[in-house]
Amino acid sequence: MMRIKKIGVLGAGSMGGGIAHLAAIKGFEVILCDVEQKFGEGAVKRIAGFMDKSIEKQKMTFEEKDAVLKRITITTKIEDFASVDMVIEAIFEDMEVKKSAFEKLDKICGPETIFGSNTSSMSITALASATSRPDKVVGLHFFNPPLIMRLVEVIRGYYTSDETVKLASEASLGLGKTPVVVKKDTPGFIVNRIMMPQFLEAIRIVEEGIATPEDIDTAVKLGLNYPMGPFELMDFTGVEISVHVADYLFNESKDIKWNPPQTIKAIVRAGRLGKKTGAGWFDYKSKGV
Repeated sequence: MMRIKKIGVLGAGSMGGGIAHLAAIKGFEVILCDVEQKFGEGAVKRIAGFMDKSIEKQKMTFEEKDAVLKRITITTKIEDFASVDMVIEAIFEDMEVKKSAFEKLDKICGPETIFGSNTSSMSITALASATSRPDKVVGLHFFNPPLIMRLVEVIRGYYTSDETVKLASEASLGLGKTPVVVKKDTPGFIVNRIMMPQFLEAIRIVEEGIATPEDIDTAVKLGLNYPMGPFELMDFTGVEISVHVADYLFNESKDIKWNPPQTIKAIVRAGRLGKKTGAGWFDYKSKGV
């Protein structure tokens, strides 16, 4: 069985950059690719900033920081993934965009290269259909921030082989994470299948005038011992991402329980009108959206 030494990360946003940082710290050689050089450079700048804080706290040396940064190569050319053992896709949650990326990767990467997707809910089987190697396509759902959160969901698509699941699980362990295997390719996997109903019900409680977002967050943190309330967490991960996930679950199941309430849609619309990326609940609470 092959051993994964070199990882390609497609997408240099908060998740992709975080996964690249994690892999480099754990000794993997990393190629980080995005459509523009500035995105890769921004990710490396964030990674360096995180390590500077670790140096200040005497948890890392300057030499260790330099070694980590030397293991990361940034590029805008997806062709540079030709030599990697595993690709982890961490781009926008859009099925067609992801499938297009996998189709390109399939022509570039060696036949043994494993394709992992960091999708939070989308079908691994559908993504694999864009390739000639569906047995080597697997879900690798990291959580934000990847450097800190301990879990990785390893999702088996319909055609994913036992060897691929094993390699993906071993890679997750090598990254210092705890893998859990999702045995069936079901929308939402484990965590989002449990978390999204909580998000949507919290929004409905606000819409019904029962409690404010602040009081709901307080109730959940103190009553359920969660580190963050649902509205804090939606703002942290991105309200628009929550809408995308809920829409996907609704479209896949046609179950009304997944239909995102109007309030969260209004916040996303308000963010777009204000050209504010990452707009959240507490940005617009005074505007009555």
